[in-house]
Amino acid sequence: MAIETLSLHCCFGGWQGFYSHASRTTGKTMKFAVFVPPQAEHQKRPVLTYLAGLTCTEETFIIKAGAQRLAAELGLILVAPDTSPRGTDIPGQADSWDFGLGAGFYVDAIQAPWSAHWRMQSYISEELPEIIGAHFPADMTRQGIFGHSMGGHGALVTALRKPERYRSLSAFAPICAPSQCPWGVKAFTGYLGTDKEAWAEYDATELVQRRPFPGEILIDQGLDDKFLAEQLHPHLFEAAAGAVGQKLTLRRHAGYDHGYFFIQTFMDDHLRHHHRLLIQ
Repeated sequence: MAIETLSLHCCFGGWQGFYSHASRTTGKTMKFAVFVPPQAEHQKRPVLTYLAGLTCTEETFIIKAGAQRLAAELGLILVAPDTSPRGTDIPGQADSWDFGLGAGFYVDAIQAPWSAHWRMQSYISEELPEIIGAHFPADMTRQGIFGHSMGGHGALVTALRKPERYRSLSAFAPICAPSQCPWGVKAFTGYLGTDKEAWAEYDATELVQRRPFPGEILIDQGLDDKFLAEQLHPHLFEAAAGAVGQKLTLRRHAGYDHGYFFIQTFMDDHLRHHHRLLIQ
């Protein structure tokens, strides 16, 4: 379970690091980023994992979101993994931006050839937490998860599948019903095949009806998001959550699009949401 430090930078009194390791889950070298706040010099701190969207890497959130300032104040460790395995030689893996490289969809693929390496659900929910707990001053009994777009889908699904592991959950413009949108249908067919029951295990709108998350979920959505109508479908998740009594705050914001200026605007609200639940 050794890791390699690629770079380390002082940041708001803490440390922003970039790391790699040989993954037993994906069978490839995986990269991830960790921000450690200054309070971690004295005691283990809660862990908040961010899952990025299509085409992104472990650097995207760390560079663009502006999360370290408040994370340093609140004493939160931030973890940001890559969005897919790299270094594979699967034919067609880079042919489209919404499938293959940078588009793991946080599922464990069962269709060849993807099943050999594309096991992002197990990676983010099992192997990566083990590494964080072993190498960083992290209180692994206090974990939260959030993400954006494809990563918002990943955060919702991961927490709904493993509610015993995550105390807090939020998302920015998540793909809420991937079984009913072009991005999701393409990814699920390629990674999981045509069995809709397999799809349902990675569809937040389906999962929340079966096993609601025990805490409150926060979602922010921009109303000028060009992907809102065709790809994201927050209204479907909202209806499903309401039907089973899931605690949900879904905020819709006029003028905001799908990008990181939107995420920066509401990042503090999300960090405070997670902090409040992680320190209980």
